[in-house]
Amino acid sequence: MNGELKFHLYLPPCYEQDTARHYPVLYLIHGQSFSDDQWVRLGVTKAADELIAAGMPPFIIVMPFDKYHYRQPATDPFDEAVIEELIPYIDSTYRTLPERTSRAVGGLSRGGGWALHFALNYPDLFGTLGGHSLAILDEDGRRLSRLLDSIPVEDMPRIYMDIGKSDGLKASAEKFEAQLTERGIPHEWYVYPGYHNEAYWSKHVMEYIKWYATGWVGQ
Repeated sequence: MNGELKFHLYLPPCYEQDTARHYPVLYLIHGQSFSDDQWVRLGVTKAADELIAAGMPPFIIVMPFDKYHYRQPATDPFDEAVIEELIPYIDSTYRTLPERTSRAVGGLSRGGGWALHFALNYPDLFGTLGGHSLAILDEDGRRLSRLLDSIPVEDMPRIYMDIGKSDGLKASAEKFEAQLTERGIPHEWYVYPGYHNEAYWSKHVMEYIKWYATGWVGQ
């Protein structure tokens, strides 16, 4: 990254008390021109605290910073940094469940594009994918069909997608959703009132976090 890889970290309220427990991990990626504090500002840690207090399974959230906002994966070292350094660091430093079924990746806008990139290029690492107002990275957009067809059915992640009705990226997200439907790939798809902005995302943060955590019931 030509420097340190910054990230925000959320540990569940019980982390220090229940020292024998290991936790699933959710990686959340910010949108273009924003920073690693975006998800915090949108209310993700507050939502996690409330849901865990209400009985949802506790989990860790990692929110890394991609400082090269306009690069594609071929020239953005964010890919290598997350896969080869950040994930191993998190798994060796914190009490995680290091299996793909206990590791999720999600993001909003360009961050959703990164989440899609990670989940489809590294299906052995991620068992859950969330794309919120998805902005597909150009390089991945040209090979989506090939990526989808290369993943065995049993290794396909859980998928959640949502977008605002007035979002300028809606047509692109609909095209990808159609590719999933054509292949019979299970997924959840929602179109809500709203635009491509933080007002839309903050309104749905609780819903997002609840969906990620639901996949870990029983862990």
